Amino acid sequence: MTQRETAEDPAVGSGRPSWAPPVMHGGRMEAALRTMELEVRRRLDGLLQGNHLGLVPGPGSEPGEARPYQPGDDVRRMDWAVTARTTVPHIRETVADRELETWLAVDLSPSLDFGTAACEKRDLAVAATSAVTHLTSGGGNRIGAIVSTGETVVRVPARGGLAHARGLVRKVAETPRAAEGTRGDLAAVLEQLRRPPRRRGLVVVISDFLGDTGWQRPLRALSARHDLIAVEVVDPRDVDLPEVGTVVLSDPESGRQREVTASPLLRREFAAAAAEHRSDVAVGLRRAGAGHLVLRTDSDWIADTVRFVVARKRRWSGGVA
Repeated sequence: MTQRETAEDPAVGSGRPSWAPPVMHGGRMEAALRTMELEVRRRLDGLLQGNHLGLVPGPGSEPGEARPYQPGDDVRRMDWAVTARTTVPHIRETVADRELETWLAVDLSPSLDFGTAACEKRDLAVAATSAVTHLTSGGGNRIGAIVSTGETVVRVPARGGLAHARGLVRKVAETPRAAEGTRGDLAAVLEQLRRPPRRRGLVVVISDFLGDTGWQRPLRALSARHDLIAVEVVDPRDVDLPEVGTVVLSDPESGRQREVTASPLLRREFAAAAAEHRSDVAVGLRRAGAGHLVLRTDSDWIADTVRFVVARKRRWSGGVA
C-alpha cells in the first residue's frame, strides 16, 4: 500500500528533536549537509577502527584461519576438510578485501516526499546515504550511486576520496523531486546495478519498499556477487492510521485520492495490511541474504544505525547478534 495521509499531523511543527536529520530542502542545503556530516562523524567514528568489519562485506574473500563452528555462523563458510580431520565442525574465516567498491541504490520516488514525525522520509534517505559513505570510506575504497525518482535516474560513478563522498551526498540531497503521480521502479534500478557486472563489493539499497515487491528477483541476483544491505525508511503513517475522523488519503505514485472516515475497523484493516506488507518485505530481504536496517522518521536514526553495525560486526566475528 502506498497511500499517505494528506491532513497535517500534530507531530509536524511541534519542534524537531536533536537527533532528527536536518531538512534537506530550502535555502540552507550546504549548511544542512555540513551539520549532518559532523553529526555522523561524531557518533559513528570508532565503530570500524582496526578492521574492515561493519558495513563492508563482512567475511571478505581471502582465506583466513579455521575456527570451531558456533550457532549463527554461515554454513556456507564450513571448512569440510578441517571438520573431517578433527571430527568437530569448523568454519573458515576470511580476510576482508582492502579495497571495497560500494554502490548505493537510492529510491527517491514520490512516496518518500512525505513525513509526519521529525522529518520527511526523503531526508532520512539522504541521512542514510551520508552514514554509508562515512562507514565505507578510506583505505582506497570507492563509492558510487544510482538515484531514481521514477521520473529521472542519476548515476554517480564510483570513486574514492572525501571530496567525492561529499559530492555524492550533495547530489542525492539536490535531486529534484518527481511530480506527484510518478511511479517509482526499484526493480529497474537494481537491474542497472547488475549490468554490466562489477567486481564483488557492497550494494546498499535505500527505499521505503512500498508498492509491489518486484524488486525481489533482481535483488537475489545481486546477492550472487555482492554483499547486500537494505535500508528501509518508515514513517509512522505508513503502518498506522490515526484516529482523525474524516481524512483524505492520497497515493503519491498514482495521484489517486480517496476520502475516508478513520473508523476503528478501517484503522485495524489498515494496520493489518501494512504489517503484512512489511512482513513480505522482511522475508524478501532475508531470502536475498540482505542485512535489514529499519530507519524511522520518529526514531534516532544514528542510534539505530549504530545498533545495526555493532550487531553486524558481532555476527561476522563469530558472536551471536
